[in-house]
Amino acid sequence: MLDDVNITMNQLRVGLYIELDLKWFEHPFAFSHFKIKTEEQINTLRSLGLQTVRYNPGLSDIAPPPLDQAEAEAPDEPTPAPDVSPALAAKRAMMERLKQHRAEASRIEGAFAKTARTIRDIEKNLFTKPEESARQANELIGQISDSILCAPELAIHVMGDTLGNEELYFHSLNVTMLSIMIAREVQLPAELASVLGLGALFHDIGRKNIPDKILTKVEPYTQSEQHLYELHAQYGYDMAQKLQLPAAVGAIVRDHHELFDGNGYPRRLKGEAIGVLARIVAIANYYDELCNPVSVAQALTPHEALSMMFAKHRARFDPKLLQVFIRCLGVYPPGTIVQLSNNMTGMVATVNTAKPMRPMLVIYDASVPRHEAIMVDMEQEPDLQIVNAIRPGQVPPEVYAYLSPRKRVSYYFDGKSGTPESP
Repeated sequence: MLDDVNITMNQLRVGLYIELDLKWFEHPFAFSHFKIKTEEQINTLRSLGLQTVRYNPGLSDIAPPPLDQAEAEAPDEPTPAPDVSPALAAKRAMMERLKQHRAEASRIEGAFAKTARTIRDIEKNLFTKPEESARQANELIGQISDSILCAPELAIHVMGDTLGNEELYFHSLNVTMLSIMIAREVQLPAELASVLGLGALFHDIGRKNIPDKILTKVEPYTQSEQHLYELHAQYGYDMAQKLQLPAAVGAIVRDHHELFDGNGYPRRLKGEAIGVLARIVAIANYYDELCNPVSVAQALTPHEALSMMFAKHRARFDPKLLQVFIRCLGVYPPGTIVQLSNNMTGMVATVNTAKPMRPMLVIYDASVPRHEAIMVDMEQEPDLQIVNAIRPGQVPPEVYAYLSPRKRVSYYFDGKSGTPESP
């Protein structure tokens, strides 16, 4: 890769990729690194009072003219930048969108925390106060399914694993949200979506009868331990009946580990012999277990989890439902760290299921305080592209700490486009 080269302001040309050694708030551009597209941008750059800027040969379309040629061609009087340049106007609009995005993110995190705490109460009281827990569960699933199914567009947000030092990761919430997302895309009737949501919420209740030393074991199970663990599906079905949950909910609880190729459990069902609701939960459950295993060190990134499910394990799942799932989350699901075409690093914060390849990103910029981090809506930046996903261990520690990828990936869904209107 070619090193950056310093050039004078007179050597600036359309097509050069430049990198400003200024803090983000000290210039009017959306990014400190960008390719020059217009003469207006050159005039604005020259008005900043800089003597030189760095340009990146590898990302530029052209080379700058030699210094003597550039000086000879320079106008006697530089063209003054307008009082409000297009770049400054765009930056002001971007900052207003940032303000709206932060307010929206705060609202979403509050809703997520409330939902997570409700689930905690349901799980805590399920057997001591079954009627109250069932009422809470039905009410919660009704709210979630209504908001997801009825929204014109659906935005998927990655959440923090703690809020106010409170652990708020719930596998059951992730599986519920992801399952109802699939239900929306396949246009499942609202009544079935509610049943699906309850089944997803309670899919692992049978684990209460499995010893903690099995549930928390990091090493591979022995044959006898695997057999004991697999009993949780039948235990859960028995509990669902005891709690008088609908039969269709119990079927999901029993069959969520059945696999399309017939290698699942407890009954080794195959293909469409597995109920469609259980097939949906199987996909959501498997994905979340890859992202959030017992040992955080063994976790896959959301991007890796989707890739593995498609490339190596697709025979395990209903092919049509798996395709829908991947299409909704996009190639780079929320929580994925990405390298961008402008050489910057970011994290996918929000994906709109209607436009999964143009997500909302949190951008690493050392000149911007972390609590004021730049958020970029790729819908507003048509020239910006994601080059590839990056494992957390491949980014410098300061970048990792700034972007704060979650130890536990939690999702929350919002029945909006996720893109506030431009002012």
